[in-house]
Amino acid sequence: MPRNSSSSRRKVSNPRRRPPLPAPPPTGTPRRPPPASPQAGPSGIGRPPAATPPRRRRYRPGTKALMEIRKFQKSTELLLRKAPFSRLVREECQFLGRGAYRWEVLALMALQEAAEAFLVCLFSDANLCAIHAKRVTLFPRDLQLARRLRGPDDM
Repeated sequence: MPRNSSSSRRKVSNPRRRPPLPAPPPTGTPRRPPPASPQAGPSGIGRPPAATPPRRRRYRPGTKALMEIRKFQKSTELLLRKAPFSRLVREECQFLGRGAYRWEVLALMALQEAAEAFLVCLFSDANLCAIHAKRVTLFPRDLQLARRLRGPDDM
């Protein structure tokens, strides 16, 4: 028996939402209503609803990233935390040398400043490589190309 293609298809409907659960019966002493706010009149009109939590702000895609970019471009503080960077430097010194080296705080800060400046320039060059490829996403190959274009002297 041939099947009619229109009758064999089932119409899809949106699932229905369940009704909210009823409130539990009160137990113990009845609650007093909260006191009226100073702006509200004697009947409590004008009072904000008690059970509405504040809604979080939803930004459109990319807006938050641009806000962060502006924030970090204005600031001059270091972006990497000092303690993990210090541990990394001391660990690399132990790996490269035989003895334990001691570092002054100002030397570590100067090294961190130089490292962050290098990384910022590298990422901006890699971003230009991504834009040249008509992309907005940074790929590892963009970083590799940026380092290769800089040459062996600027590593």
